[in-house]
Amino acid sequence: MRIGTARSSYRHDEALFDSRTQHAWLAILAVALIGFPFLADEYWLYLACLVAINIASTTGLNILTGYTGLVSLGQAAFMGIGAYTVAALEQKLGAPVLLNLLAGGFVAMLGGLVVGLPSLRVKGLYLAIATIAASVVLHFVFANWHAVTGGHAGITLVPAEILGLSFDTSFRLYWLFVPITILMVAGAANLFRTRIGRAFIAIRDRDISAEVLGIPLLRYKLLSFGLSSFYAGVAGGMWAYFFRVVTPESFPLILSIFFLAAVIVGGMGTILGAILGAVFMTMVPEALKLVVGWLPLSADATLILSPVRTIVFGVLIVGFLVFEPLGLQEIWRRIRRFFHLWPFRA
Repeated sequence: MRIGTARSSYRHDEALFDSRTQHAWLAILAVALIGFPFLADEYWLYLACLVAINIASTTGLNILTGYTGLVSLGQAAFMGIGAYTVAALEQKLGAPVLLNLLAGGFVAMLGGLVVGLPSLRVKGLYLAIATIAASVVLHFVFANWHAVTGGHAGITLVPAEILGLSFDTSFRLYWLFVPITILMVAGAANLFRTRIGRAFIAIRDRDISAEVLGIPLLRYKLLSFGLSSFYAGVAGGMWAYFFRVVTPESFPLILSIFFLAAVIVGGMGTILGAILGAVFMTMVPEALKLVVGWLPLSADATLILSPVRTIVFGVLIVGFLVFEPLGLQEIWRRIRRFFHLWPFRA
């Protein structure tokens, strides 16, 4: 039981949701997620599926960068490994969808373990450059291993099918992607209540001290790379089923920067930050697109202003980082604290 804000047992101290208010909000969120696809049109369902994919990949990168302190610019390449694995299994073997997604995650994990080997000797900018080099190598493999990847032509997939039901629309894919993403986010949240997750945090805060305390750095850094890559591989598999075509150009370096920016904007080292950052990074370009579309402009003016959306997007991110470096999760924390104390002041 709880007495005020004190927790009288280890079980309550470890609970993810430890109050009736949190359980109520969780129930409201569940109802909203269930009801959303019945109220939204195709465009919003498309965005919801894309957000689910981006949340899964951003959560994986947050494990590596936010919690372990290892900067990576190879998340898109690991998504590519997962996407090509899923596409090859689907096209050549017709394996079950969920098995394909797991296989995509595990193959990407193997790639992450290899790329993570330099992390014992280098970190920071040097590690980021190493992951960029890995991305370049993987892009070369995607473009030239014709027997598996199809080269620049890529691989085209048929719609995902489970128990005879074809997931050929955004409405149906929503019911596949959202539960998978929820499981992945819940798994990441629980990870940091375990010895492994706490070892990641110790490495991030002071890796030399963590080693002195008996934490084997190489083992846990490789494990962090592997888990992050697994998340990216599953997200890449969902991406493949969503767009139903996989090419080397599908996973450029700019996409890795997108996920790193999502981690930073949302708030590094928090699960909520990964979610908020992925939603923000996905929705802001769409919002800017709608704003440009609403302006009474000619077709030529709209074409000229199209690059402006990218500029405005970059300005928003830079400004956000300058004025709120702790990310969106910090803004949310302040809002919660305000209403928790309202009408009183701290």
